[in-house]
Amino acid sequence: MTTSPISESEQRAAAAQYDRDGFFLAPPLIPAELLARVRASIAAVYAGKYETGIPPIGQQPKRTQPPTTLVKIDNSHRSDRTILELVSHPAIGRWAAALTSAKMVQVFATQLLIKPPLPEGQVSVGWHQDMEYWEPSLEGNLFTAWVAISDVTADSGPMRFVPGSHHWGLLNSGDFFSSNLDALKKRIQEKSDRDAWQEVPAVLPPGGVSFHHNLTVHGSGPNLSTTPRVSFAIHLRTENSRVREGVKWQDAGFLNDFTDLQGSPICYRETG
Repeated sequence: MTTSPISESEQRAAAAQYDRDGFFLAPPLIPAELLARVRASIAAVYAGKYETGIPPIGQQPKRTQPPTTLVKIDNSHRSDRTILELVSHPAIGRWAAALTSAKMVQVFATQLLIKPPLPEGQVSVGWHQDMEYWEPSLEGNLFTAWVAISDVTADSGPMRFVPGSHHWGLLNSGDFFSSNLDALKKRIQEKSDRDAWQEVPAVLPPGGVSFHHNLTVHGSGPNLSTTPRVSFAIHLRTENSRVREGVKWQDAGFLNDFTDLQGSPICYRETG
């Protein structure tokens, strides 16, 4: 885990890689002590127990058994103070600002993701660009930090990035909820007119964090390990972003009011 300040040389190298590839794998950022508390909070939220009394977005089933399909719980940070502490961790904010030259970094939505270990092909996340889902409501500098809670190994279905795909424009050809990765890949290649296709797995230790651009094509295959792959996708905005004219945050589904610092905590603000 790294808690030291980011040097100028580190910042330049990281920002250059992010600009070139559309993603960056940071050193482990989250302390083991916080991860342990987060795991207990995840178990509570999964079971429908909400510390703050505020439920996540959407109707959540009463869960008493381990998952047999992908679990996606939106904005659980509103339901639990420890999860809020994780998603607004200042180390995430510092690296986010270093990669994007932001003066302010704010959370606008989160997803708790649990991918159970199941036979090949049963639980995948389809190739997609995040902006496909955000474009109707938001514009500007938007991106994602993805935090590994479990050990994300090569066989646990890690997220996979297509380097440079953030330069392909908004394709509207992906599908987060599809497990047909080959068909999605073909559709994205046809829409982008790109034959070359490289994939880089985001293998991360517990507390490791990846960052990716809103147009970077990414997805993940099945979890072939023996334990669930557990993570948080933390969706972030900078001061150079906004809700589109005429859109109300209440109508967007996934959004939190930017003035509500429990729903939309600020994890970085430039000082001086």
